[in-house]
Amino acid sequence: MKNQLTRYVIQVAAFFVANNHFHKHFYQGPFKKVCFPGLNCYACPLARFSCPVGSLQHFIALRQFPFYVLGFLGFIGILGGRFICGFLCPFGFFQELLYKLRTFKIKLPKIFSYFKYIVLFFLTIIGVYITGETLFCKICPAGTIGGGIPQLAFEPELRDLIGPHFYMKYAGLLLTVIFSILIERPFCRVICPLGALLGLLNKITIFQLKIDPDKCNGCKICYKVCPIDIKVYEIDKNSINSMECIKCLRCKSACPQNAISISSRIGKNN
Repeated sequence: MKNQLTRYVIQVAAFFVANNHFHKHFYQGPFKKVCFPGLNCYACPLARFSCPVGSLQHFIALRQFPFYVLGFLGFIGILGGRFICGFLCPFGFFQELLYKLRTFKIKLPKIFSYFKYIVLFFLTIIGVYITGETLFCKICPAGTIGGGIPQLAFEPELRDLIGPHFYMKYAGLLLTVIFSILIERPFCRVICPLGALLGLLNKITIFQLKIDPDKCNGCKICYKVCPIDIKVYEIDKNSINSMECIKCLRCKSACPQNAISISSRIGKNN
């Protein structure tokens, strides 16, 4: 419980680090050239940093190799993989808050988790290269709530430009909100290209989770608290470090046997 409270504090702090430009005009300072480690729309008037997915598409649309963006994401990915999904991403935190609303819940079939890799390769990379348009940004619900809504709030003159694309984006946001109430982190699990890209590095990260087979009694409590529905207790399959794991450490906090620990490839276990 203490570890999860710490995570919530970090998530709130990360949101305000990324979004603290309280001015109606966009921030255009030097930090805007830096990617924020999480899905956070650079079009938001509050945003200090750039979105890594938006920046990736920007370079691809210009037919330039995204050395900086891939280097940044590669560093983050090798360090901890999808830990930014569990600790730093503002939109991931937004989904977690929605899921806490009391209503019936739905389990997401595993097959849907593969769809985000289609989004990554065909909508975020190949489609952008062919069309020269930042396609994912045009439908991203994180961009809608972080960029679209504040823009209309701060600049009323933009409301005259509302058209079909506006309504499509807000319909996508509405669906995301509804599904986030019913399914835990649906956007992270099904759509997010950033999570897909970082997930490819999850098994080779420096910091990983480790389960002690001598302590684990197969009680499945780790599975019950996992927001991604990973069968952590399946030791032989090493599912604890799967591409889907967001490394939120809920399993570690909940394990009554203390069978789960943080393991470093270059140091000792914690």
